[in-house]
Amino acid sequence: MAQYILSIDQGTTSSRAIVFNDLGQIVATAQQEFLQYFPNLGWVEHDPEEIISTVISVCQQAIETAKLSAKDIASIGITNQRETTILWDKQTGKPVYKAIVWQDRRTADFCSELKNQGYETLINDKTGLLLDPYFSASKIKWILDHVPQAKEKAESGDLAFGTIDTFILWHLTGEHKTDVTNASRTLLCNIHTLSWDHELLALFDVPASILPTIEPSCCQFGFTKPEILGEAVLVGGMAGDQQAALIGQACFEEGMAKSTYGTGCFLILNTGNTPRKSQHRLLTTVAYQIGDVTHYALEGSIFMAGATIQWIRDCLKLIDHASETLDMAQSVGANNHVYLVPAFTGLGAPYWDPNARGAIMGLTRDTGIAEIVTAGLQSVCYQTRDLLEAMKKDQAMPARLRVDGGMVVNDWVVQFLSDILDLTIERPAVTETTALGAAFLAGICAGIYKDMDEVSQLWQKQAQFSPLMNDDERSVLYNGWLDTVSRVRTSE
Repeated sequence: MAQYILSIDQGTTSSRAIVFNDLGQIVATAQQEFLQYFPNLGWVEHDPEEIISTVISVCQQAIETAKLSAKDIASIGITNQRETTILWDKQTGKPVYKAIVWQDRRTADFCSELKNQGYETLINDKTGLLLDPYFSASKIKWILDHVPQAKEKAESGDLAFGTIDTFILWHLTGEHKTDVTNASRTLLCNIHTLSWDHELLALFDVPASILPTIEPSCCQFGFTKPEILGEAVLVGGMAGDQQAALIGQACFEEGMAKSTYGTGCFLILNTGNTPRKSQHRLLTTVAYQIGDVTHYALEGSIFMAGATIQWIRDCLKLIDHASETLDMAQSVGANNHVYLVPAFTGLGAPYWDPNARGAIMGLTRDTGIAEIVTAGLQSVCYQTRDLLEAMKKDQAMPARLRVDGGMVVNDWVVQFLSDILDLTIERPAVTETTALGAAFLAGICAGIYKDMDEVSQLWQKQAQFSPLMNDDERSVLYNGWLDTVSRVRTSE
């Protein structure tokens, strides 16, 4: 029996494919970046055809690099940037508009109108989410309202909607399906019934005919068209990137938590088999569904993490590569009274202020490049503390935190994170946990793994960081952050 798993990790800035063996070890990887489009202030778009082209290309490259063929792949897992929205023609597969990315804020005014009409409580009760442009529903409505003939085609059943997972699956297999974790991020799925909600569809004026079938995260989603990889291969796992990372970190027990530092930062706490409603503007979401077992989670979403360092590199041009930030931060130290609030597309949890904008404060004549870069690194840790404070108020504080993503290769960042959170941080041996989680789901479906307990045994810790900072210094630094954030907020 084939013992290799191909994981597709379709992210915000690149598409990756990773071949894993049955021990959860990386055998081969391939990655391609793609273009970002910013047609108006606060708008972010991708070309869906470029996305699917890069996905197929990296899958073929990864299998070739591993010196394998499609018949060696037991199953494929798909994980994806969530909330990003595509509508396409069911006959041609061509998108009717570019993909509107999760970061996009163009529907902020529409969401404000619905809030003013008193719909946020209804939406929150059904979906566990807040009424924000971040999620898919208002993006779907925008495309239907602004693209000529889109609404008519949708109503006649000629268009399909999908988040990125669905779009990839459709092109690989011809199936129009999503998994429950991605569905739970649309503002259209009732997380209590795990089905599309007709009251919400009516509110956002979305025809039910364009929606994919909702499936568990681990199931037979379909088989790839033979011409794509050389042979039909099972697609056996699918989950949004943050839920996939939770699975890849083996956070299967209630109270376990992980935080991923990619383009954004996403902290998820497993709350067990019942949804826990946040009173402090965190999100309640589906963690995963495997068989008849559904787990829920509390989630805090930060829009700018690694993207902040990318901005420092590409726009300010203060560094040439992210690896330079380690030496800079070590030279400046943690007691840096420069604060950078990366509210370039508004503030996410727990503030949910789409109109806030970025700022750098605390500048003096002594301030140089190293101080600003260090403030960028620290901003990610301060925002994580914001999320944990909200979780603490919701009485859902984790005992320790597992971290992953590109930023956590920087030891200084992880140590400062431990210090400012006053929490033990664990970094795994395999930091590609998003792709690993999708692989675990696909492996369970293919019979490579018996269950989640077997998957848990594969997780390994690479390093542990314990807090070294004293309480007074921690309080001074964090209070300085809170003061700075209060100056850029436009709503309370």
